Amino acid sequence: MTRILFATSEVHPLIKTGGLADVSASLPAALQALGQDVRLLLPGYSQVLDSLKAKKVAAAFSVFAGQPKVRLLTAKMPDTGVPVYVLDAPEYFCRVAGPYQYHLGGDWPDNPMRFGMLSKVAALLGSAASPIDWQAELAHCNDWQTGLVPAYLHAAGGTHAKSVMAVHNIAFQGNFDRDWIKALEIPQQMFHMHGVEFHGNLSFLKSGLQYADHIVTVSPTYAHEIQATEMGYGMQGLLTARKSHLSGILNGIDEDEWNPASDKHLAVHYDENVLAQKTQGKLALQKRLGLEVNEQTPLLGVVSRLTYQKGLDLLLECLPPLLESGAQLAVLGNGDPEFERRYQKLAQRHGGRVSVTIGFDEPLSHQIMAGADIFLMPSRFEPCGLNQMYGMHYGTPPVVRRTGGLADSVVNASLEGGTGFVFDDPGAQALQQTIKWAIECYRDPNTFRRIQLNGMRRDVGWRHSAQRYLDLYNKTLER
Repeated sequence: MTRILFATSEVHPLIKTGGLADVSASLPAALQALGQDVRLLLPGYSQVLDSLKAKKVAAAFSVFAGQPKVRLLTAKMPDTGVPVYVLDAPEYFCRVAGPYQYHLGGDWPDNPMRFGMLSKVAALLGSAASPIDWQAELAHCNDWQTGLVPAYLHAAGGTHAKSVMAVHNIAFQGNFDRDWIKALEIPQQMFHMHGVEFHGNLSFLKSGLQYADHIVTVSPTYAHEIQATEMGYGMQGLLTARKSHLSGILNGIDEDEWNPASDKHLAVHYDENVLAQKTQGKLALQKRLGLEVNEQTPLLGVVSRLTYQKGLDLLLECLPPLLESGAQLAVLGNGDPEFERRYQKLAQRHGGRVSVTIGFDEPLSHQIMAGADIFLMPSRFEPCGLNQMYGMHYGTPPVVRRTGGLADSVVNASLEGGTGFVFDDPGAQALQQTIKWAIECYRDPNTFRRIQLNGMRRDVGWRHSAQRYLDLYNKTLER
C-alpha cells in the first residue's frame, strides 16, 4: 500500500470548472479501490466547506513566515469516502465567484499566494515536517495550481515524497511576476532557466515540469504533441529534454456517475440492450429546449467551453447548411464572450432548430449527452477530453478531430469497431463533411446502431488506467 497525496484545485461534486474536477474525483477513488492509501488535498472554497460534512480540525499552523495560522480540516468525499484534507484559509479561498477568477472574468490578483500556499502545504504533507500524523510517499500534482509542489520538495532536501506532475492542459501555466518568489519562500538560487524561471517570470507549471520525478499527461498522443513547437507553448524544449521521464495515460470516466442505465439526471434510462429507450430522452430534451419535437430529426449536441481551442468557431462556419438540411443543435457552455454572443444570435435566427444555454448545468449536460444523436467535439487540440467518452458510453457517437486524447479514445467509423467520426484537417470544410457523414450514418439505422453499440461496449472506465498510474507510481518510487 502506497501513501499517495492527490493535490488538486478542484474536485467534483464539491467544486468544478472543467474535466480536472471529474478526474480528481474518479482517479483517487479508483486508486483506493486498488488498495492504496490515497488522500485528497484541495483549497477550502466556500462551496467545499458548505458541501463537506463531519469536518474535523487535523492541524493549525502557519504556511509562510509572518502569516496567520491556517487550519487543515479532514473529511470524507461524498459517495466514494476518499479521505480529503481541506486547506481552510478564509482570507484566500472563501470568496464569491469562481476559484480562479472574480465575477467580471479577471484572475484573482493574489492567485500566486493562494496556490503557492496550496503547493507548500502539499509539500509539507510529503515531508518529515508534516503537521499531521501522516506523510505521503508520493505527491500527485495537477496542473499549474500545484506546480510548485515538486520545487518545494526539492528545496526541502532530506527524505521526502516523490512527485508526479500531471499536465491536463499545458496552455495554462501560472506565470507570474518574479517578485512573488520572496513571499512564497522559494530559494532565490532556483530562479534560473533550469529552475522556476520562464521568460523572466515565475512559472508554476515549469517548476513542476523541471523538478518532478516524473511527468504524466492525460493521453499518450498529447505526451508526444507537447514536445513539438505547435503545442508545447514554450515548454517543448524542457519536455523533450525530460522525455525519458514523460509518459501519457488516458483518462477514464466515472461509470457510476455517467451511466445511462442509472443516471439520476435522466427521466428515462437505457442500455445497449434497450437502446430504443434513448429516443424518449431525445424527445424530452427537444421539448425542454424548445426545439421542434421530432424523433426523426438528427439532433447534434455540444457541451463545452466556448473557446477557440474547442474549434467552436469552425462549427459556426459550417452550421448553416446543416441546419437548412434539417439538423438541430443543442449547445451548453460558456467561455469567450464573443463566442457566447455568436451562438446566442444563431439560436435567435433558427428558432426551433437551435438551442443555446450559456452557463454550467450538470443535469442538462447529462440530458444532452443522452438525448442527442451525435456529439460534436471539433477541438484544435485536446489533452484528453472526457465528453467524447461520455458520448460513446451513452450511445451518442462523437465527431472529433484526430488530436490528443480524442485520437486515443475514438475509433473512426470507417474502421472495424468504429465508435465515432474522425477528421484530420482543422478547418470548417473537413468538419462539415464529417458531420454530414455522421448524419448519413444516422439515417441508416443498422449502420448507426452498430457504431452506437461499439461505443457503448468500449471499456472507458478507470480500472486499466488506474492500474497504469499505480505502476507508474511504483517505478517512480523505485528510482
